[in-house]
Amino acid sequence: MKKNWWRLVLVLLLTLALLYFFFRSIEWHEVLDNIDNVNLWFLILSVLLAPVHLVTRAVRWRYLLHHEKEKVSLWNSVAANAVGFTVTLTFPGRLGEIVKPLYLAQKEKMSKGFVLGTAVVERIFDIFTMCFLLGVFILAKPLYAAIFHINEDMYSRLFFWGIMGMALATGLLIVTLGLYFFKTPTMKLISFVLRIIPERFRVKLLVLLEEFIEGMQFFRSPRTLLAYTFWSFVVWIGIIVYYWIFFFGYHVRVPLFFIFPYTFMLMVGASIPTPGMVGGFHSFSKVGLTSFYKINPNLAVAMTIVVHAIQVLMTCLIGYVILWREGTSLFQIKKIGEESGL
Repeated sequence: MKKNWWRLVLVLLLTLALLYFFFRSIEWHEVLDNIDNVNLWFLILSVLLAPVHLVTRAVRWRYLLHHEKEKVSLWNSVAANAVGFTVTLTFPGRLGEIVKPLYLAQKEKMSKGFVLGTAVVERIFDIFTMCFLLGVFILAKPLYAAIFHINEDMYSRLFFWGIMGMALATGLLIVTLGLYFFKTPTMKLISFVLRIIPERFRVKLLVLLEEFIEGMQFFRSPRTLLAYTFWSFVVWIGIIVYYWIFFFGYHVRVPLFFIFPYTFMLMVGASIPTPGMVGGFHSFSKVGLTSFYKINPNLAVAMTIVVHAIQVLMTCLIGYVILWREGTSLFQIKKIGEESGL
C-alpha cells in the first residue's frame, strides 16, 4: 500500500511538472480563442477518424495470434484494443498494456502468456516502425532543407530520441529472440533464479513464461513477419494521416511527410506513464508544433488540448460502451492487470 502511495505521488509530481512546461508563458484568452477557431468539418472528420487505429491495430494483431488460433474475432481484437487504451487513459502506469492481451485471452479462450508475448512484439514493432520513419525524415534533410527548416538543436534531439528508441527496440528484440530461439537454456536459467520463491508461484511463473515464449512463433514464418511489418506501417502511416487531417482543421498546411517527426514526438511523450497521457503528450506536442512548424505557442496549446481531448473521449467512449454491454465495470477490468502480478 505504501509502495503504491509513493508511486502515485511520483506520477502526480511528474504530471504537474510536464503540465507546467506545457502551460508556461501562454495567454489563456488567446488559447481559448484559438480553440474556437477550428474548421467544423475537419473537426468532425477528426472525431470520426480517431478510432480507426483501433481497427488497423486489431487487423495487425491477428497475424500474431493465428499461430495459436486461426480465426480470432476481429471484433474481440478491436474491443481488447479499446478497453486496453481506456484503462491506460484512465489510470497511471500504462496498466492497459497488460489488460489488453489478458482481456483478449479471456474472450478467445487463449493462453494468457501467449497473448502477452504478442503484445510485447507489438510494442517492439511500434518503436521500430516510427524510428524507421523518423530516420527517413532525418536522412532526407538535404532534399527539403530549403523549404522546411528545423534548427540544429531540434535535429540533435530528434536524432537522440531516435537512437534511444532504436536501442530500446533492438534490446527488447534481442531478449525476445533469445527467449524464443534459446528456449531450453533460458528456461533452465530462469528456473534456477526463481528457486528463491515458493514452488507454487515458481511453477505458475514458469508456465506463464513458456506460454509467453510461444507467443513469438511468428518469427519462424517469413510470410507472417512481412505481413505484420506491412501492417505496422499501415497503423503508423494511418496515425500520421490522422494528425495531418487534424492540422487542416486549424488551417495549418504542411506536406504529409513533415508530420513524421511530430508523430514520433507524440509517441515519446505518450510513453511517459502518466494517467491519460496528460503532461507527456501535451509537452512533447507543444515542442513539436512550435519547433517544427513555427506555430504560435498559444495555438500549439489549443491544438494539443483539442486533439488530446478527441482521442481520449472517443477511445474511452468506445471502451465504456463495450464494458457496459458486457455488464463489466472499468475497475473490474483494471483488476485483471493488477492481479496478473506483472
